[in-house]
Amino acid sequence: MAVASRLVKPETQDLLHLSVLRTERLSPHWMRVTLGGGDIARFRPMGYDQWFRIFLPLGGDEGLERLPAKAHKLFGYLKYLRIPDGMRPVMRNYSVRAFRPATMDAPAELDVDFVLHGSASDGTAGPASRWAETAEPGESVVIIDEGLAFNPARGTDRVLLVTDETGLPAVSSICASLPSAATGLAIIEVAEAADALEFPHPSGVEVRWIVRDHAAKPGALALDALIASDLLPTPFHAYLAGEQALPTEGRRHLVGRGVSKDLISFCGYWRVGAASPTPKSQLAGAEAHS
Repeated sequence: MAVASRLVKPETQDLLHLSVLRTERLSPHWMRVTLGGGDIARFRPMGYDQWFRIFLPLGGDEGLERLPAKAHKLFGYLKYLRIPDGMRPVMRNYSVRAFRPATMDAPAELDVDFVLHGSASDGTAGPASRWAETAEPGESVVIIDEGLAFNPARGTDRVLLVTDETGLPAVSSICASLPSAATGLAIIEVAEAADALEFPHPSGVEVRWIVRDHAAKPGALALDALIASDLLPTPFHAYLAGEQALPTEGRRHLVGRGVSKDLISFCGYWRVGAASPTPKSQLAGAEAHS
């Protein structure tokens, strides 16, 4: 996450070992992976835009077993980097799309929605996309809970939510956590109409979908829509997420219109032209498919 407002930390940040229960292709660019088993009973759902670091076993389960505690912190991360390339798991950040606690009839489950870029079959997908597209039930992963970026004052029931497709799971979960009487506006930009995955939301929250032109920079149309929109009645809490320019410029725009910085949660998930590095072993695998 390139930029972020103050975070709400989780109860614990232990390494949690989970397994893939099933996968589901939701649209051309969305794959849902449902996780459970292992340490799922130790996961503490917080609702809203709860996010976590996930370690994907692209080099096999041995790499997961070698993960150090606090791999998301400086010294733990340095130890993580010492895991040999080809064995070292790939680390990425994702949001909780949904969490279902255990019942008498079913175990606890955690849904994670992955945006798919490229194709696993022709080697054009990145490591996380390739893993999500090809994951099989029983495969292992490790997650570290990171808490919330959405941090409104207690009692807030009017929201402004603006994102590109990478923030759709977070916005969906925020809406699921809002009181039924909540009001506001959600502006969501997606790559194509089929990727506009409908989700439950309070009837008073308007959901405005924007389908991006292929020539447009991701997030740019959502930002334009924010700038052109009428400001919601105050008080409200804003949540801006996606390609870094969207939350950065969106926050600047809202502050310029008199919105207090304390009423804006923002998070830069990624940046155009600055993709997460791919391990050499994974690059070699992609070349073998080309």
